[in-house]
Amino acid sequence: MTTTSIPSARARAKTRVSYARFRAWLVASATRPEARLWLVIQLAILHAVLWTFILINLKAAQDVHMDVAEAWGWGQKFLWGYGKHPPLSGWVAGLWFTVFPPTDWATYALAMATVGTGMVICWLIALRVVDARRAFLVVVMVALYPIFNFKGFKYNPDLLQLVTLPLLVLAYLNAFEKRSWQSGVLLGLAGALALMTKYWVLTMIGAIGLAALIHPERMRFLSSPAPWVAIATMVVAMIPHIVWLADAHFVPLTYAGDTYSLEDSGQVHQLVTGYALHNVALLALPVALAALAMALVPPWFRLLLRAPLRIVTRAWARGANSSVNLSQARNVWLIQIIVAVGPALGALAFSIYMKTDWGISLFFLVPLALVAIPALRVQSAALFNIVAIWLVLSVATLIASPWIAAREMAANAGNTATYGARSDLARELTQAWHARFASHWAVVAGTMESIQPMVFYSPDHPAAFTPLEAWGSGLISPDDVKRYGFIGVFDPADGRLPAFEKWVSEVAPKAERIVMTTRRFTHGKAGPSMSWNIYIAPPGN
Repeated sequence: MTTTSIPSARARAKTRVSYARFRAWLVASATRPEARLWLVIQLAILHAVLWTFILINLKAAQDVHMDVAEAWGWGQKFLWGYGKHPPLSGWVAGLWFTVFPPTDWATYALAMATVGTGMVICWLIALRVVDARRAFLVVVMVALYPIFNFKGFKYNPDLLQLVTLPLLVLAYLNAFEKRSWQSGVLLGLAGALALMTKYWVLTMIGAIGLAALIHPERMRFLSSPAPWVAIATMVVAMIPHIVWLADAHFVPLTYAGDTYSLEDSGQVHQLVTGYALHNVALLALPVALAALAMALVPPWFRLLLRAPLRIVTRAWARGANSSVNLSQARNVWLIQIIVAVGPALGALAFSIYMKTDWGISLFFLVPLALVAIPALRVQSAALFNIVAIWLVLSVATLIASPWIAAREMAANAGNTATYGARSDLARELTQAWHARFASHWAVVAGTMESIQPMVFYSPDHPAAFTPLEAWGSGLISPDDVKRYGFIGVFDPADGRLPAFEKWVSEVAPKAERIVMTTRRFTHGKAGPSMSWNIYIAPPGN
């Protein structure tokens, strides 16, 4: 007994020492000025790599989302706008795919690179508000927020806002603190960059403006050159896009009005309720896991049981301590409250269709808003605990991802929107065009849902043309459609089919009409069968 227990005791002692040393190293790296930025960058890179592989496994039986394919198509020409949205998401996609091939894994890597960049910026924001220990807790909470992992698989303007809106908030906190004209220029450029992502960011710009007006130190900020220089800089920086907007007859506004206006007030109320519950449920995960990480430190267990309400209610009134910059914390609290409540109230007031995805960019400040409560105690051990929780969950998800994907496919076997073989159709249509005309397939026509996968997956990458929509991307003109010919792709179950067939008859009356059916097999399992109405119009028709 004695001979076996001594080595065992020594092994346990060595494990405890190793654990203590790693925890000490982690805390030191998270708090030392010369090491903390590199630690956060490493965390963001590891997070992006892990979740890229997870998404590759989870989405193995699926084509990329139509928003991703659309962004890829936009990136083939650097314009000042793309019909529905400002140009930044297309520009970023264009730059990314000059380095990476147009493949599924590269789109997931782009999405994770986007959220990884957003994580680092969220950490930089946190350093303006709290000490380095709390800031590191914030960035790991952000990594656990589903928007920054499995919900962030879809690169589009909504996801890119996780970079541009944190940059905007960071520039505002900097301007609020320095109150110089230089900080105003940076704030104005950040505002323009955000607006070039999506007009929805006006909600955040409005929230920042209201926060500046409500803040107790508002006169110090408003009497400085910073806010006025920021406004002027943003307007000047937006002039090229505003000129494009006027030349395009303000089609993005037409798109928003036609797509997101509702007359049924009961439906609006239901959508807003669903939007609120969806975002609360997503935020519950990082908050609960952070609470668990702190509760595993003994004093915190008693504190969490006894006084959670008192911690919150006393936070605003309590003076700043060495861990929290209360002035900047008030900015964060005000901004987050306004963007959490304002858009939902606006949707109810103006009968606007409230998509759950619109919340992707609006709640990244919640972890910081909670961690910035001065009464909270963040102990060193909590940092190790939450990193361990993040790592275990990420690795476990990576291991389980093939099984999860198989279960999802079995449960949704007939879902053509998710598992339809659009990529196979794109390759077959490319072969059909080459066989008939021995030339490059230049144009695909139809609805966004049907044709964007053709743009991405066809080796020829034809330009998308949407004749039934007033908000075309501008990548191809009607004259080019006639000159180069086109393949029309349309879902026969789509109610807009008669209008599309009328357009085909007018533009290419001799177009060949066929029906094609596709089905994908993944790991020996068949996906749903899909049929398409295909219209092949020769060049120069």
